[in-house]
Amino acid sequence: EYARTWVHHQNRRPVIDTAAALADLIDHALEQDAVALDTEFVWERTYYPALGLVQLGWDEDEVYLIDTPAIEDLQALGRLLDDSGTVKILHDATQDLQILARATSSIPACIFDTQRAAGFVGQTASASLQDLVKWGVGVHLEKGETRTDWLKRPLSDKQLDYAEDDVRYLPAVYRRLVDEARQRDRAAWVAREMERYDDPVLYEESDPSNAVDRVKARGIGRLNGHQRSVLRAVSAWRERKARHLNRTRRMVLPDDALADVALRRPKSDADLAKMKFTDRQLASYGADLLNAVAEGEAAGPEPFSRRGRPTVDDERRAARLLVAQALVAGICATSDIDPALVATKSELRDLVEGSRDLPVLTGWRQEFIGTHLLRLLDGDLTVRLNGTDGWPQPAP
Repeated sequence: EYARTWVHHQNRRPVIDTAAALADLIDHALEQDAVALDTEFVWERTYYPALGLVQLGWDEDEVYLIDTPAIEDLQALGRLLDDSGTVKILHDATQDLQILARATSSIPACIFDTQRAAGFVGQTASASLQDLVKWGVGVHLEKGETRTDWLKRPLSDKQLDYAEDDVRYLPAVYRRLVDEARQRDRAAWVAREMERYDDPVLYEESDPSNAVDRVKARGIGRLNGHQRSVLRAVSAWRERKARHLNRTRRMVLPDDALADVALRRPKSDADLAKMKFTDRQLASYGADLLNAVAEGEAAGPEPFSRRGRPTVDDERRAARLLVAQALVAGICATSDIDPALVATKSELRDLVEGSRDLPVLTGWRQEFIGTHLLRLLDGDLTVRLNGTDGWPQPAP
């Protein structure tokens, strides 16, 4: 297999470093029922991760390393990514898929996330790759290159070993997970859960107006409504600027600087000059900051409420939330499903407060527990576990 003319070998390893070789590799990959994918990247000084390597394989002895910095056009990889006939196996898939989608301008399809699938078969939905490979095939993986420079060439033997092992055993883990899901009659649930990765929304840029949620600085909790509007506006400006420059948010302006702008709400260059900005920052961003402050002021104050002593209704909702959490935890424990797959605490809180447009009330979650949660919260169900399959049953 390694004798193919389109494969360049580094230290006896198959490395793909031309667009033509990549196209040939993808042609071969598309002949497989399932292939494993992984990425290695550097993400320290850029807004977007810098892709350093893509690993692809479908057998323990059929693993390829794609030297992405050496290949200008990765469109061939996109042919595999969006192909609906070949399963792409990834572990903890979201970030890798977002990086690959951006690099190839392709929307992923037919994805299998081994980490998420593990939560359906008695493992945790946050299992590490090492733990899952140990469970699935009995191999212990060494993980010593997690903070390496994947853009520096040549790559060391340790880097290459690490990269290959990230996909080498994934096909076997995938087969084990599929078998376990079938034995538990949960293959359809797993398949429906994997449809989440087909949603184009997952690969869209986030709304800059929500970037305020990332800001962590002292005193933010004491800002009034007008100051909160300004903070939202300047945070959105920073998000757009960081994307444009492909620099980290902090390299544009740190969180403390944004919080200070929101607190002081400067109206002029003279106001900015009194703040702790460098001459370079003022020259580069001063006008933009004043425009963002004006935008925040024009939006009006954001509504907010300060925490007070809990009311009787607050305590009642808190109690109902505990009951809902207990139901989820109990049923999941006896059914060998990770509760993290079923519903988050915030989702259950929304459910208790009357919201019905929630994931726990759709798809396999509705079938598994959603209806029972509604009946419990409506007072129509006394939960008892039958001790065998963990399903809640109506009280006699």
